[in-house]
Amino acid sequence: MTAKPSEKLIDGAHCKVVGGTHAGKSGIVRDINTSKTGHVTITVVQANGERFKTLGKNVVVQAAAG
Repeated sequence: MTAKPSEKLIDGAHCKVVGGTHAGKSGIVRDINTSKTGHVTITVVQANGERFKTLGKNVVVQAAAG
């Protein structure tokens, strides 16, 4: 199954990174931007407080637990 980037990429959503340098990490979506070339970039904040930037196409939004 191929994971597609979710169209539900919103600030505060829980996501899992499925591609790129940070594959396997997860966290909360923050700071969504669209570059001049049209690529969507996001900042992901992990549970331990670490932040990293990745492309929106590399993440899948997960359903809220509970």
